[in-house]
Amino acid sequence: MRSIFNELADEQGFRRVELSEYHRYRDLHGAALLRELGLPLRKLPRVMNSMRRRMADHRGTLSLFPGIADALHRLAVSGVQLAIVSSNSRENVERFLGRDNAGLIGCYACGVSMFGKASKLRQVLRRSAVQHQYAIYIGDEIRDAEAAKAAGIAFGAVTWGQHSQEALRAQRPAEIFATVADMSDKLS
Repeated sequence: MRSIFNELADEQGFRRVELSEYHRYRDLHGAALLRELGLPLRKLPRVMNSMRRRMADHRGTLSLFPGIADALHRLAVSGVQLAIVSSNSRENVERFLGRDNAGLIGCYACGVSMFGKASKLRQVLRRSAVQHQYAIYIGDEIRDAEAAKAAGIAFGAVTWGQHSQEALRAQRPAEIFATVADMSDKLS
């Protein structure tokens, strides 16, 4: 992902993120991150579309976190309705999941704008007929927490992704999942 991001940075004229700088940027959010990268908001849609296209070209080089496939199967077997709301394209999401895992997902809302997840979460709830108090949106970013709050549902923070546990804890999630197994244990 970082290599794709840096290719786009070179092409679009914003700051690259080197591995040694990753922790400096990890917990920046929204406008602060864009400001640090020198990425104007007006360029963000074009950059995100290019990122999705390039991810589609990296077949086989991007994969699920270890244990996710087992967790999805365990949750599905226990009766949990699974949905995905993502800024990535549905094609990329399904490819990353693989055919067997993708078939476990009852509802997809993909290609969502960087700050448009809340409305898609509400749409998914309506389509799945899940009541707000029984839903939880699992994510690894501050904007996931913000979207869940705006949609009126619980947020479950995973600590193995974009933002640190400390940054996610500050969002007051309903649950913090330290491992994939911890997530499937608590939700199934």
